Amino acid sequence: MDNFDILVSILGSTVRLSIPLIFTALAGLFSERAGIFDIGLEGKMLAAAFAAAVAAHLTGSALTGLAAGILVSIAFSLVHGFASITNRGNQIVSGVAINFVAAGLTIVLSQTWFGQGGRTPQLPGTARFQPITLPGVDLVRDVPIIGPLYANVISGNNLLTYLAFLAIPLSWWVLYRTRFGLRLRAVGENPGAVDTAGISVTWLRYRAVIVAGFLCGFSGTYLAIAQSAAFINNMSAGKGYIALAALIFAKWKPVPVMFACLLFGFLDALANFMQGKSMPLIGEVPVQIFQALPYVLTCILLAGFIGAANPPKAGGVPYVKER
Repeated sequence: MDNFDILVSILGSTVRLSIPLIFTALAGLFSERAGIFDIGLEGKMLAAAFAAAVAAHLTGSALTGLAAGILVSIAFSLVHGFASITNRGNQIVSGVAINFVAAGLTIVLSQTWFGQGGRTPQLPGTARFQPITLPGVDLVRDVPIIGPLYANVISGNNLLTYLAFLAIPLSWWVLYRTRFGLRLRAVGENPGAVDTAGISVTWLRYRAVIVAGFLCGFSGTYLAIAQSAAFINNMSAGKGYIALAALIFAKWKPVPVMFACLLFGFLDALANFMQGKSMPLIGEVPVQIFQALPYVLTCILLAGFIGAANPPKAGGVPYVKER
C-alpha cells in the first residue's frame, strides 16, 4: 500500500468517525445558543444507541431503530429541560445526572433483557444502515487522485453520514436565516429582551433542547446500527464530551463545528492506523499514546489555546420573568 492509498484510507476513517461528533456538536450548538448548557449530550447519545439497537433487533428495521433512538433522546432532553428551564435547576448538575442515569440504565436493561454482559444481540445487515454507492464510482475509480477519493471517501458511506453533512448547511440556514434561529440566538444572549417582545423564553428554550435531543438521536443510532452492529456497554466512550470541546473550539458556529469534528475524527483514525506500526528513529509507539490524542487535544482546547471562546451571555443562567 503506497502513501496515497494510506492517506485515502485514513480520510475514509476520518469521515466515518466524525459523524457522531458532528451530530452531537450540532445538538449542543442549538441548546447552548438558546442559553441551555448541555453536559448531558453523552448520556443522550448512549441512551439513543441502546434504544436504536433494541428496536432494530426487535423489528429488523434500521429506520425503526432510528425512530426509537430519536424518541428516547428527546425524552432525556425533556427531562433536562424540565429540570433546568421549568424548575430553574443547575444545568450542569442536570446534565451530569443524565449521563449517570443513561450509563447505568443501559447496562442494567441490556443485561436484564439479553444477558450478554451489557450488550445487545448482533444485528443482521438488514437491520443496519448499509453503505450507499454513489453514481459514477466505476467510471472514475481509475482516475488518478480524484477516483480513489470519490470511490473510498465520498462514496460508500451510509445514509446517516450524508445526513450529518447535510445538517451543517441546514443548521446554518436555520440559525442565521430564519425567524426561529434569530429568536433562538437572541434568547441565549438577552432573554429579557425576547420576553419583552412578547415571545415565550420558556417555549423557545424547550424547542432548542428538543432539537438537541433529535440530533443526539441520530448520533446514538449511528454508533449502534451504522458504525457497529450492536449496542456495547459505554460505546459512546466520551464522544459527547469531545463534541462539546469541538463546539467550543468552533466558537458555537455550524461550519467550524464540522471542521473541528473532522479534526477529532482524523486523530481517532490516525490512532487506529498506528496500532502496531513503527515510526522512524523511534520504533513502535504504544497505541495508547495515539488513542489519547483526541482527549489531549480536548484539554488543550479547553485550556484556552484557541483564543477567546465566549459562550452566549445568558448561557447557564435560568431565566426568571420580571414582574
